[in-house]
Amino acid sequence: MDLVWTIMIQLVLSYVATVTFAIITNVPKRALNACGITGTFGWMAYWTLMQMDSGTGASSLAGAFVVAVLSHFFAKYKKMPITIFNVPGIVPLVPGGLAYQAVRNFVLGDYTEAIGFSVQVTVVAGAIAAGLMLSEVFNHSIRAFRGRKERI
Repeated sequence: MDLVWTIMIQLVLSYVATVTFAIITNVPKRALNACGITGTFGWMAYWTLMQMDSGTGASSLAGAFVVAVLSHFFAKYKKMPITIFNVPGIVPLVPGGLAYQAVRNFVLGDYTEAIGFSVQVTVVAGAIAAGLMLSEVFNHSIRAFRGRKERI
């Protein structure tokens, strides 16, 4: 029963965080629910892989990939730019806590810890960028395949 509550809390809070950021960035009202769904699925992909000890890099890559794929889907479905769904959807994956710890340790003079946190932030940020890029390559390949298939 504990796992069910944990999953419910993860679902609700990731949805709320994504929608809240979407509201702050003036996303149109008709896209708010899709933004929330995008962020929630991306976070749950990340969280599930973290529970399986996949590491922050691989988990962030998978989460960003899911966000980008869903953003592409909702952009077509809602006939809106993909960034409306991409930007808020990525917010739960952003390593803000790690970046805070890195800066905090630099200020306190604990440079070894600070560099460790900085490397983690760089890995997560790179994984998020790679996940978004891989999704775009994936979507482009599908479009190219469909184009070739129609010509035949």
